[in-house]
Parts: sequence; C-alpha cells; structure tokens
Amino acid sequence: MILIINTSGAGLEFVLGDRYAHVDAEKQSVALPAAVEQFLGECGVTWRDLTAIGVVVGPGSFTGIRLGIAYAKGLAMGLNIPVVPINAFELYLAATPDAFVAIDSGRGDFFVAADTLAPCTMSIDEIETRQMDWPRTVGHKPFNLGLGTAIVQQKLAAGDIAPVVPMYLRPSYAEENAKCSTK
Repeated sequence: MILIINTSGAGLEFVLGDRYAHVDAEKQSVALPAAVEQFLGECGVTWRDLTAIGVVVGPGSFTGIRLGIAYAKGLAMGLNIPVVPINAFELYLAATPDAFVAIDSGRGDFFVAADTLAPCTMSIDEIETRQMDWPRTVGHKPFNLGLGTAIVQQKLAAGDIAPVVPMYLRPSYAEENAKCSTK
C-alpha cells in the first residue's frame, strides 16, 4: 500500500488506498507522527503493509514542506521502501491535464505551471495574459490528494523516482532578508 503525506498547507493530509484524512494541527511537527500512526490504525494497516510513500514537495509552506519530506524519508529509510516526490502541479494536472494552474502564494504573486509551462512564479498581471493560452485555470480550490497514489504508481512503474527535494519557486523570507541586509 502507498501512503501519501501532505504537509505543504494548513494542517496534515493523508491518503491510503481510498481512505483520506485531514488533521487540523497548529504544530505540524508535533502532530505528524501520532497522526500518521492513528491514520494507519484507522485504516487497519501496519507499517509493514506499506510499499511506498508519496510526499507533496511543494509549492507551499516552506517549513511544512521540509517537515513532510524529512518525515517521509525517515519512514521510508526505516521501512526500506521508496519515497516518491509529488508536487501540487502534478495533482492539479492529473485531474485537469489541459489546465493552467495558478496557486496563490500568499505573498502577492502566484505559483504557476501547465503541461507546457515549467513551474514558476507570476504576478496577477502576467497570469491574466498567460492563462488565456489554456482552456481553463485551476488552483483556486484544493487539489485532490487521492490522485497522488496513481502518480506514485506511475513513477514507480517507470523507474522515474527523482530525488525527494523541496520544490521552492523563490527564496525563503530568511534568504530574502539576508540579501537585503548585505547591501
């Protein structure tokens, strides 16, 4: 069975087979281990039943992404199973392959991607022009994490397991502030 973990936004999300859970967590780092264990128990699954772990690598919360990746890698190492990166764009495009994905970054711009557009950031003015190249725009509603299982299965079958690293489309606040203070 493939466990999918998402810590890129508010709270925690998990998928295992056809089961889904969302856990509101003020401190993801504290809640994550217990929430995963509880979710597995509710699904009637043990750690040994897991064959792979998929983890959302971004874009999203800088700290949340790093937490999810570290936890997934630790689990996978201990269980001797693969961990496979999934990004939010893959999830949106799995549901709507011909869409332009625009996710509000919360910092005055958007994370964007499409089937022929590599992930990047854009201003609202750029989006208004570029989104017209696709029949629809998505990203204003949450993605379907349940699609992560099929994405992980495809990657495993193709042997397409990229390194599990965060998908950062711009520098963190700390990096931006460090650049400002050195000028």
